[in-house]
Amino acid sequence: MGGFFGAVSRRDCVLDLFFGVDYHSHLGTRRGGMIVFDQDRGFQRQIHNIENTPFRTKFEKDLGNFSGRSGIGCISDTDPQPLLVRSHLGLFAITTVGIINNAQELVEQYFDNGTGTQFMAMSSGKVNSTELTAALINQKDNFVDGIRHAQEVIDGSATILLLTSGGEIIAARDKLGRLPVLVGRDEEGCCVSFESFAYHKLGYGDYYELGPREIVRVTPDGLESLSPPGAEMKICAFLWSYYGYPNSNYEGVNVEVMRYRNGEIMAQADRERGSAQDVDFVAGVPDSGLPHAIGYSNASGKPFARPFVKYTPTWPRSFMPDNQKVRSQVAKMKQIPVPELIEDKKLLLVDDSIVRGTQMRETVDFLYESGAKEVHIRSACPPIMYGCKFLNFSSSKSEMELITRRTVQELEGDEGQKHLDEYADARTRRGGCMLDAICKKLRFTSLGFQSLDGLLDAIGIDKDKICTYCWTGKE
Repeated sequence: MGGFFGAVSRRDCVLDLFFGVDYHSHLGTRRGGMIVFDQDRGFQRQIHNIENTPFRTKFEKDLGNFSGRSGIGCISDTDPQPLLVRSHLGLFAITTVGIINNAQELVEQYFDNGTGTQFMAMSSGKVNSTELTAALINQKDNFVDGIRHAQEVIDGSATILLLTSGGEIIAARDKLGRLPVLVGRDEEGCCVSFESFAYHKLGYGDYYELGPREIVRVTPDGLESLSPPGAEMKICAFLWSYYGYPNSNYEGVNVEVMRYRNGEIMAQADRERGSAQDVDFVAGVPDSGLPHAIGYSNASGKPFARPFVKYTPTWPRSFMPDNQKVRSQVAKMKQIPVPELIEDKKLLLVDDSIVRGTQMRETVDFLYESGAKEVHIRSACPPIMYGCKFLNFSSSKSEMELITRRTVQELEGDEGQKHLDEYADARTRRGGCMLDAICKKLRFTSLGFQSLDGLLDAIGIDKDKICTYCWTGKE
């Protein structure tokens, strides 16, 4: 995924930028970057690898060298950024969040059209997606036309922040609004953010939320719309169910409140189907599974408990080493049991989603090893049947990495892949078979997924404005 923050002010904004970017650390674990513009010193930039060390500790020593009244920064789960670009449009900084599925095709077109002769390549030979986005913007005569062009030709999505040599921010939400872009304001300036809570903590109030494909110019005095919003929106449902921070609001809907409501709807559906379990405790997988579990507990009347906690002092982030053996050991070391809440207990465990099933299997094994009698699993979203095409939500390289698709293949071979709609619906024979097979494979006592209608009801905005591709395969 990734996150971004920018600020423009009549005062020095370096600290606002530093803390604003840091508050997006839950959205990525690879690179962090800041670039600040000062009228006298020009652009000052720094990018750090944050795979082993949080953003804050990597950038604290840089703060004394930064000064300026405007800047942008990012947490990136992909390429190093922000980038500083010089072109016929001038000198500007750029950061992006999204995914470019047709990157190779766009690079080849760029060469064939004679508009460019080279890109800086990473060790893999791939082109930095933010540099490619900048190259597409530079094919037009101004920023607005260039951003529109980039977003039209990119297969995937592109949310863009530009910092101009005039100290202004140009912000563009991707063309179908899959991610949010929010603007905050205080007495001395404005900020642009992915997460609303980031600027609330810095003293900015809610000012504006960009619509799909809208482009705005942000200055200390406010904002100017450079290109109006489009009518169609497909905002990502996982903002609420998984990767959004609890304090944030998107399209007027708070993340934490949605998760409580989502858990309540799951519990009510279990009761109506006759699949409610006689358990001692309802628990959540830390961290994003906890509020879904609280909602489930409240609606079911079963007490909420934390039978295990995540040890955060030395493993505060979602960092996972490349080595599989070390990664497995780290996952185990993070989970600290509370034996009194596990031994001889029947537990119902709620997680935000089940993707590959590996971590859930390890968690269930851990609970049984700690003395649990039964472990019932509930997923706070429907079965994920398709890999995301529009955001870097999951690092899965093949849809066969998904526990659902692997199970379908094991049950029915290639024929089963033609009936994914049925497998995604627990009310069908195929759907029931998939649930039973996953239970056996992962040692669940029972398994239930939130329905698509239940999830959409929990979010509570127009259902046609929400992207559900990973569950339905429909764009």
